[in-house]
Amino acid sequence: MADSQPDTPQSLYAPREPIFPKKVYGRFRNLKWVIMAVTLGIYYLTPWIRWDRGANLPDQAVLVDLANRRFFFFWIEIWPHEFYFVAGLLVMAGLGLFLFTSALGRVWCGYACPQTVWTDLFILVERWIEGDRNARLRLHRQKKWDFRKFSLRLVKWISWLLIAVATGGAWVFYFADAPTLMADLFTLTAHPVAYTTVAILTGTTFLFGGFAREQICIYACPWPRIQAAMMDEDTLVVGYREWRGEPRKHSEAAKAGEAQGDCIDCMACVNVCPVGIDIRDGQQLECITCALCIDACDDIMAKIGKPRGLIDYMALTDEQHERAGRPPKPVIKHILRPRTLLYTALWALVGVGLVFALFIRAEIEMTVAPVRNPTFVTMADGAIRNTYEVRLLNKHGEDRFFRLSAVGDPSLSLSREGSDFDTLLVPADSTYNQRVYIQAPAGSEPATSDRSDVRIWVEDITNGDRAYKDTIFNGKGK
Repeated sequence: MADSQPDTPQSLYAPREPIFPKKVYGRFRNLKWVIMAVTLGIYYLTPWIRWDRGANLPDQAVLVDLANRRFFFFWIEIWPHEFYFVAGLLVMAGLGLFLFTSALGRVWCGYACPQTVWTDLFILVERWIEGDRNARLRLHRQKKWDFRKFSLRLVKWISWLLIAVATGGAWVFYFADAPTLMADLFTLTAHPVAYTTVAILTGTTFLFGGFAREQICIYACPWPRIQAAMMDEDTLVVGYREWRGEPRKHSEAAKAGEAQGDCIDCMACVNVCPVGIDIRDGQQLECITCALCIDACDDIMAKIGKPRGLIDYMALTDEQHERAGRPPKPVIKHILRPRTLLYTALWALVGVGLVFALFIRAEIEMTVAPVRNPTFVTMADGAIRNTYEVRLLNKHGEDRFFRLSAVGDPSLSLSREGSDFDTLLVPADSTYNQRVYIQAPAGSEPATSDRSDVRIWVEDITNGDRAYKDTIFNGKGK
């Protein structure tokens, strides 16, 4: 009996086949170019926009000031205790993503996702240097590294690296004054955190945009696995009209004499796909709804004299209608349906709430903390004194005089530590700590009671704005 040969272990994972999308022209490709230019322009240029806020404040329009724990956005200034504004914006971003996905599938992924935008940019540079799809394929399959292949790859990688460095550099400019930080980076005097951040973002941009590409969308991004909950049979997604395209020109059915569909199996839709799928196989997790296959197919249909739309945005309900010979629903009916209207209403509700909160917020704020050790002090004349730590927040861009006062029992009086005056100067755009004393005469109601209510007011002498905090006055009791 012959010796049995051990089975060769079979790999569970297929090696990655690099994807080289072909250049395509059309309305969706043009739309992607516009969105790429706008989004990259916003990202790279925003830190350099100046905004005059007066003395002692940064003049950068958009700045996350971690050192002073504030966020500046043009005329808006967000303090740490107002983080609910940032949380609200994140909620709006999430609801907006749900809205667009329920209406148009993974349209965010196909047009505005940073991974898509930078991958598009890297592919554009690659095409400029190495040529279109066929030229890049030949170069990839060339085993020998001659001078031409080495020089093309080196120029491409250097170009990618410069884009990646600019990407990492632009990010750190959002957290410090851009011109100052730029000078510090070049003179090697910037903080090590800045260099570390630039290095990390440079490396990830270079690898993700240049090499990982569609692998990030397929394996690393969780959104393809979540999007199904946001979509239904009326969601408009990129699809193939099988009932119109089949059987294909070179299929066995066509060769057998059956009526031929509009699809000539030219593979144009596959060759332009940035994730390398065949949309004719139906909806797939990998599809990012970039619609480049629509442009490619429409171009072929125009050349062979067939109507456009063999590959198009459509919904599952459209497929049922068209197979039955009925016209598809109007696009507006796909977009305006209960799910999308609910997302729109929630999105608008959060937005209106944030705008309302932004306009009604006070320009001055205060906190009051009673000193508990001791809870009260008996003065030489028998009066009872309580001590409070008052923190005042001046959100104005200029120094302001504030007046403190106490409201409660008429016998109570307020004084400041270190001054006989009830007014104090609070520096611009900062907090100020002040120890305050409230005193009740001997024998008065607050002095002989266990606890009395008192309200501490602060008034901006310049414009009359006021704020208050309620607290307790501790007496010695009866």
